[in-house]
Amino acid sequence: MKMQRQAFDWRQAGRRVVLVPTMGALHDGHRSLINLARKKVKKGGVVVVSIYVNPAQFNDPQDLENYPRTLSSDKKICREESVDVVFAPNNLYKKEESVEVKENSLTTRLEGVHRPGHFAGVMTVVAKLFNLVLPDFSVFGEKDFQQVAVIRRMVRDLNYPVSILVGPTLREEDGLAMSSRNVLLTNDHRDQAAVLSRAIEFSRQSIGSRSSDLKRKLRRLIEKQPDAQVDYIEFVDTISLSPVTKVKKGSRILLAVKIGSVRLIDNGLL
Repeated sequence: MKMQRQAFDWRQAGRRVVLVPTMGALHDGHRSLINLARKKVKKGGVVVVSIYVNPAQFNDPQDLENYPRTLSSDKKICREESVDVVFAPNNLYKKEESVEVKENSLTTRLEGVHRPGHFAGVMTVVAKLFNLVLPDFSVFGEKDFQQVAVIRRMVRDLNYPVSILVGPTLREEDGLAMSSRNVLLTNDHRDQAAVLSRAIEFSRQSIGSRSSDLKRKLRRLIEKQPDAQVDYIEFVDTISLSPVTKVKKGSRILLAVKIGSVRLIDNGLL
């Protein structure tokens, strides 16, 4: 492919390459990841932003159909942020592909339970992007915390020569984590969605609580919002993602909540 040939040329020229994989609908959170990428490789390096709505990571066809597609404005943002290459392929899959990448430990809980096949789709497309762009570094957002852990595991176990950089979650003034899905919220649902960040802050004030007790309290707090439905709330070890029975400093809360028809995820270090 043209992208891969270009990547070989960059390598031969000794230029460092950093990849920022996205599904488009770019926002200020993505800008911060692009800025992190540029700082890593500076002016002599190459910043590649990939834009591809990956069908393999959607287990709900309606979710795939509704996902925002804003390629024109995405390219504008990339120009404003001095991105060197926007890689926006129409399709990354052949008709009869039979190989996918799976992970059998970190993906058995949380998003892996609630979105079957999701992480196989994520890992496979990221593996493809790594093979095409040949990056030295790749940047991901902390908001997708489990995804970051899974990609790091893939890099480790498959010996990819790629260093993973993680950018912090950017939030709106009311604490809502920036997400491409936020544009799908109605005004009323947008107001209700701020409850996710309040739940994280409540957890930070509840260090020492039993996880089971705190989860019940948080579910009640969240579902006081008329259109909120909790998918999961979990307190985990930050490294292994294993559940913890007692909430302690340094553990992490991960939660997924539907506000109306829009499913949002968030997490926070306690």
